[in-house]
Amino acid sequence: MKTSNNTVLITGGSAGIGFEIARKFSEKGNQVIITGRNKEKLDQAVSGLKNATAIQSDVSKEEDVAALVQKISTSFPNLNLVINNAGNAYLYNLSASENAFDKAYSEMLTNYLSVVRLNEKLLPLLKQQKGAAIVNVSSIVAFVPGSLATYSASKAALHSYTQSLRIALEDTAIKVFELMPPLVDTQFSAPIGGSRGISPRSVADELFNALDNDNYEIRVGQTEDLYQLFLSSPAKALDFLRGQRQPVLN
Repeated sequence: MKTSNNTVLITGGSAGIGFEIARKFSEKGNQVIITGRNKEKLDQAVSGLKNATAIQSDVSKEEDVAALVQKISTSFPNLNLVINNAGNAYLYNLSASENAFDKAYSEMLTNYLSVVRLNEKLLPLLKQQKGAAIVNVSSIVAFVPGSLATYSASKAALHSYTQSLRIALEDTAIKVFELMPPLVDTQFSAPIGGSRGISPRSVADELFNALDNDNYEIRVGQTEDLYQLFLSSPAKALDFLRGQRQPVLN
């Protein structure tokens, strides 16, 4: 997949991993569109990018997605790369009464179902391009659940869906990638010790290297180590994450 001269949509692009990906695409001569719920953060983010547009949009809201797709179809008909990065997570104990269903529903909607919906709405436009790609951002916990139990479940669902989507689109010009970071040092992960994680810039660098080489499963840093352990012993991989003092979140 080429990494320049694209029209790129990045959900959750105002901060963290999404912003670093947007910055890198911006520097390499791409037209970049970032979305997010907070207009102030979006405006601040886009002010530091070249060839970039910010659109306030919440991926979990059907009406926002409809408006976003209409805007892109009209103003950015050459869209050929979609990066589903927006995410949501709650840190809580499954054994306690803490509205687990409501939290799991919110995580599943944002992290999984919203991705399915946006991809479905944009596939007709992507199929019009000579070359296109979808990147779904999951997590190290797509393989083995961490302490964020229902967040982990949403990322496992996204991983399974991504594999199925890749198979479904293998006879088209659309490539499907999955970016699987470990713990990343972002504001999003600060409540669970994100300062111990890798930099979001290094995640963006790994994504670009993978796109250049058509590496469809991008297991960044410790994710690759956990994946290899999972292949040899799922039980040991689970024990490894259970043994960590802090939960894992990208």
